[in-house]
Amino acid sequence: MTDLVPELLNTLNRRPRRTGLLRKFERTAGDEVQGVLSEARATIDVIVELLRSDTWYVGLGIGDVAQPLPRSTRAGSGDAFVHAREAVNRAKSSPHHVNVVGTDARVAEQVETVLWLMASVLRRRSERGWAVADLLAEGLTRREIGVKLGISQSAVTQRAQAAGFVEEQRGRVLAAELLGAGAAA
Repeated sequence: MTDLVPELLNTLNRRPRRTGLLRKFERTAGDEVQGVLSEARATIDVIVELLRSDTWYVGLGIGDVAQPLPRSTRAGSGDAFVHAREAVNRAKSSPHHVNVVGTDARVAEQVETVLWLMASVLRRRSERGWAVADLLAEGLTRREIGVKLGISQSAVTQRAQAAGFVEEQRGRVLAAELLGAGAAA
């Protein structure tokens, strides 16, 4: 069996624009990794990246983190770490492989609900849908995407709709807002 963790760590830690990464993602045990992010949007971006591969169980812990942060993510402590451990265990029996546990159970459930809905959209997305969604996320226009993919603007629009691109974008915003509000509380 191939160890996928080194490739995952490389992917998660090499993003030059990964904002809010306070401590790099590290292997904690077996096939589990953990990182510390300070920004809600960056956290949601990582979760969507993991859901896209449909390979990982994702647990998000919301809560206090003991300060000062140690150099290693593995040495971190606080409610967020305890909740993350519980969340990843729950994710293994979750229909969408993602679970959120937090000090405020209501906020955690709201964030989790949005992530489940997004996971449903992402799971149904075809390769063609991903190609269009990725280019839209980069900021290309429908015309530019059509030229790049050799399809009409109308076909780009149809693929974006079938891919649930707008729904995903709105889900990202809502999940980040809920997470940010829950972390600030």
